Amino acid sequence: MSKILLVAASGLARETIASIEQTGDHEVIGLLDDNTALHGTLIGKVRVLGGLEIAKERSEKLLICAGKGSSRAAIVSRLGLDDSRYATHIHSTAVLGSSVSVGCGSIILADCVATCDIWVGRHTVLMPQVVLTHDNVLEDFCTLAAGAKLAGRVTVGHRAYVGTNAAVREDVQIGAGAVIGMGSALLHDVPAEQTWAGNPARQIISSSNLESTGPRA
Repeated sequence: MSKILLVAASGLARETIASIEQTGDHEVIGLLDDNTALHGTLIGKVRVLGGLEIAKERSEKLLICAGKGSSRAAIVSRLGLDDSRYATHIHSTAVLGSSVSVGCGSIILADCVATCDIWVGRHTVLMPQVVLTHDNVLEDFCTLAAGAKLAGRVTVGHRAYVGTNAAVREDVQIGAGAVIGMGSALLHDVPAEQTWAGNPARQIISSSNLESTGPRA
């Protein structure tokens, strides 16, 4: 069991703490967050030790728990640490095929399924009951909310977000920074930075102007 620090005192951090407690793959010894009002307080059973600058002073591995992929990317860029400093957490009930690759810093929560020949990038988050099927590619910092399902040969771009219970047809490409709304049925490619929703999903507004559509902290 390795000792780790979580970065960002978010809802995802609390979910990750609970998942690690259930699985027992790590020991979470502290949280880091720049909000000074949180310093010394408990998030779940874990104390907030201080700001992000502490990460460079310590040797423990890290998990970035900011809810938005863009926020995780910004934190990783700011820290400037080697990939070897980041842990990976996979809940014990997740079912991953032998040909599934998971990048450093990624978090995979309970009851996720990934079948075969799948690439999950760095610092990617899969919430409970996500289903990935053959030849999916999830680029760095993307987020799939609970119950999202991808058919075969789907690519989810850097920092993209796929909402709760969304379903994506085979061979669809989701561009970097795109947002797919909850419950959507996505049948067509989505350009970078666009927001699509509905059944069938259609563009509704640029994701840069709809910050609230993405995951909450």
